[in-house]
Amino acid sequence: MEIKQLIMFQTASKLLNFTKTAQILGYAQSSITANILALEEELGTPLFERLGKRVILTEAGMFLQDYADKILGLTEEALKVVGGINEPSGLLRICASETQCTYRLPNILNDFQTKYPKVELVFRPGISEKDFLNLLIEGQIDVALLSMNAVTSSHLIVKELKEEPMAIICCPTNPLSKKQVVNPIDLDNQRLLLTEECDYRFAFESSLIQVGAKPRSKLELADVEAIKKCVIAGLGIAILPEISVKREIKDGSIQKVNWGGPDFTTKIQLFWHKNKWMSPALKAFIDLTEEYILSNK
Repeated sequence: MEIKQLIMFQTASKLLNFTKTAQILGYAQSSITANILALEEELGTPLFERLGKRVILTEAGMFLQDYADKILGLTEEALKVVGGINEPSGLLRICASETQCTYRLPNILNDFQTKYPKVELVFRPGISEKDFLNLLIEGQIDVALLSMNAVTSSHLIVKELKEEPMAIICCPTNPLSKKQVVNPIDLDNQRLLLTEECDYRFAFESSLIQVGAKPRSKLELADVEAIKKCVIAGLGIAILPEISVKREIKDGSIQKVNWGGPDFTTKIQLFWHKNKWMSPALKAFIDLTEEYILSNK
């Protein structure tokens, strides 16, 4: 049983596609097939069931998948520790929610690259809240920075940093901007400008449903900047993380209403797999990110 074979098996067991495995690892598909067949012969049991063009893991394959993850994780750790690499280096794969990507991560990454130039950062944007968990569990990303409701997971370590305040916003000419207190029922017959699916959107819409408020219409937009431009143009009401609209509230192009409804605050959280080796690069990123966010920079 060779390390190369385990790497091929581990990748194939997650993708369940030998062609994609070959493309990712840079081998010919015939080499992937031959090495996995050799591994099956050595172990004396099939690891995959071949169903036409599809492959699925056998029970033996599922057992080996757990061992392969542990063996390869320890191999990576041994190479770095025994090799004397104590300073942050190597590859670090990061993902973050849109708010973090736009308003916090650029400064964090700039500071990180300045302090740790030997770390190669790979950033994966545009990952939805519902997808990041699987990517962490599958080992496709090392750490995630997200704003969402508090999460508990048997697979992940979750580090809560601080609350992410939200703001209900409109343009200064909207009558709601003049109200002393705006309650959920006041949004009846208003046009809503909404992000794609996320925790604070669900909580916001739920607060309106509970009091019977029926918006005139709903417009779903792909990104925060588009929503802000539509609010400034007077197209409707929106809820966004307060950090994303601070500048516009300050210059008067957007009005934050005095919201009398429920609190939609989410949590800024860091996530990484509980079995992930805490490499110097990963620890440095977690420490720097925590320091940056807690210092309110």
